[in-house]
Amino acid sequence: MATLVQAVRLALHYGEEHLGVTDVFGEDVGPPLGGVFTATQGLKTAWNSPLDERGIIGTAMGIAYAGGRPVCEIQFCDYGFNIIDLMKVAGNQRWSGAGQFPMPIVLMTPSGSGIRGSLYHSHSFEGWATRLAGWKIVMPSTALDAYGLMLSAILDPNPVMVLLPKALLRVRGEQQIPGEPENEDELKEMIDAPVGAARAAWTPKWPDVKPYFVPLGQGNRVREGTHATVVSYGRMLPLCTQAADQLAAEQGLTFDVIDLRSLFPYDWPLIRDSILKTGRFLVVNEDTEVTNFGEHLLRRVIEELFYDLIAKPRVLFGKHVPGIGLNQAYETNEVPQLADVLVAMRDAATEAA
Repeated sequence: MATLVQAVRLALHYGEEHLGVTDVFGEDVGPPLGGVFTATQGLKTAWNSPLDERGIIGTAMGIAYAGGRPVCEIQFCDYGFNIIDLMKVAGNQRWSGAGQFPMPIVLMTPSGSGIRGSLYHSHSFEGWATRLAGWKIVMPSTALDAYGLMLSAILDPNPVMVLLPKALLRVRGEQQIPGEPENEDELKEMIDAPVGAARAAWTPKWPDVKPYFVPLGQGNRVREGTHATVVSYGRMLPLCTQAADQLAAEQGLTFDVIDLRSLFPYDWPLIRDSILKTGRFLVVNEDTEVTNFGEHLLRRVIEELFYDLIAKPRVLFGKHVPGIGLNQAYETNEVPQLADVLVAMRDAATEAA
């Protein structure tokens, strides 16, 4: 099975061959490195940009205006703060032109903690991204979803930001991407560049992957239960499923665990119907507390489903600190861990009505 980052690479290759991708670019995106996380190794349209995030997003907009279909990368989402104004402009264009001027940009960027990246490589970006009206925002938690979301993002006429949870990039999927070889070593031999001098002469042998689209705005119920609804995405989603399995085995508590996948637009009918069944609600993410995206979901749940709740709705989030510390103890204490998720889910399910 492919890892999440291999799935992104396969999707970009499919996009080049079948969906009209004209350019894949960013800092170190082209040869020989193929991206700091190797998401773009071997792609025929990949090229290196200067170390200039403003130039990257501005170039992507220019390519889109000229009829191209670019995929650009901001090497770490932390450097998206340099270009908030230009991302706002990109989000305005199709709306202000009454749909006459498509802006089919895909901006992918690694987000979140989990690799001990310290202050400048560990931010979560979804709270900022979802404020950018005109953009669609997705964040996969599995390899197959990464593949399907990327293909949908490539074809969308609006700018789409693909937030890639860096802690999950090397995690293998449990579902096969259509057309990928079953043997993971065979896939590695085909599409992973060798380390060292041999990389300069290497060319990939791409498998004949097939189309698979995850519609933007469609969530996925990954566990089913009755005691509470838990909504998450990205790095926190596997912790929620692990906690759900553990609480079911140890205490008989069962949960609807929803992988949001698409943060905007998001699958409100899936969330609503689950809460109408369970009467309890918890959002889990690793972004900082203040103006957290989970607070928006909390507000909507309270406004629209207040009288259907049987316990207070909750959000579990990271601490409101300027950055994630390099020391492992700092990182562990600044974003939710499995123990925190277990407590939050147990409390949500067992609070007296």
